[in-house]
Amino acid sequence: MSGKKGIAILGSTGSIGTQALEVVSAFPDSFDIQVLTANTNADLLIEQAKKFKPNQVVIADENDYTRIKNELWPLDIHVYCGHDSLSQVVEGNDIDIVLSALVGYSGLEPTLSAIEAGKTIALANKETLVVAGELVTQRAYEKGVNIYPVDSEHSAIFQCLTGEFHNPIEKIYLTASGGPFRGRTASELQAVTREQALKHPNWEMGHKITIDSATLMNKGFEVIEAKWLFNLKPNQIDVVVHPQSIIHSIVQFEDGSMKAQMGLPDMKLPIQYALTYPDRFESDFPRLDFNKLSQLTFEQVDRNVFKNLDLAYQAMDRAGTAACSLNAANEIAVDAFLNDRIKFLQIFEINERTMREVRSIDKPTLADYIAVNNESRNFAQELVNQIS
Repeated sequence: MSGKKGIAILGSTGSIGTQALEVVSAFPDSFDIQVLTANTNADLLIEQAKKFKPNQVVIADENDYTRIKNELWPLDIHVYCGHDSLSQVVEGNDIDIVLSALVGYSGLEPTLSAIEAGKTIALANKETLVVAGELVTQRAYEKGVNIYPVDSEHSAIFQCLTGEFHNPIEKIYLTASGGPFRGRTASELQAVTREQALKHPNWEMGHKITIDSATLMNKGFEVIEAKWLFNLKPNQIDVVVHPQSIIHSIVQFEDGSMKAQMGLPDMKLPIQYALTYPDRFESDFPRLDFNKLSQLTFEQVDRNVFKNLDLAYQAMDRAGTAACSLNAANEIAVDAFLNDRIKFLQIFEINERTMREVRSIDKPTLADYIAVNNESRNFAQELVNQIS
């Protein structure tokens, strides 16, 4: 890698964003932060901006705009607010890589804007491809833009494919920890609490993605994301529960050979790989010690209990805007669960009904995705209101 790369981090105050800044801090001669954005965490955004001195920051919550602007004015940092600003700041000439670490649907339009501006994408926001994978990958292809995955599972597949891009994939296996409720029956999940669902056994993540991991919706979204990232058919993607989270995913080639990427559960490694590809930079990340590794085990997912994974496969079969509806419903349902308005298993019910009953468009435009997203959110919210 020659010269400094200008980095825009969308969602710099979240789990991925803060870890990305740790990676950037380790290589000050290689990266230069140009843009930082946050949703509501104004205090942390100010702290980050004072340390990294980007050209621009964006706060989505307009209530914090004046305070942030006053705090950062002496540093000559431009401050903007509102969601539309996210799509505008990624177009800057000093930006080489846009790390999209926004949560949920909000990542779609800024990522599309970055693609239109010819920026390399480091994608941690899987919902961008879940909602509009066909549109996003087509735009990236037309613009000659590379999308490098940041999710540990997709980064693992990407790493296994390095040097193998000319060899057809027979199948990939995305590994799942199983979350906090691995092995539970549906009846045992009836009384699950918010606090229990937020206790992930292996990973430290934000609340939304932690609940998605507990319901296996996160894994369902990863299946959809893998379809678009690696140009696969649904029957070429399988999920296997691997509680130790050491093998991050596996590629099986046409000759039957399998390659796996392994490492300790640490998101900084896939973040760094996406930012430095095709190079690997020396790091002080903890190393896997095989002498302390007693076993690697694998289990089948019970898709009758964790129905969100099955819904993801159904969404791929239906194509069009089905996955867009599923994502919209899930965002509403998870928010309702986190606010104690619905029970854990009702997340599955709301997702299923929304995807089944909201209209699906076969060949959607961006306007269609936006419309279906809004319709699905409204429908799911009505279901939440009926329950609570």
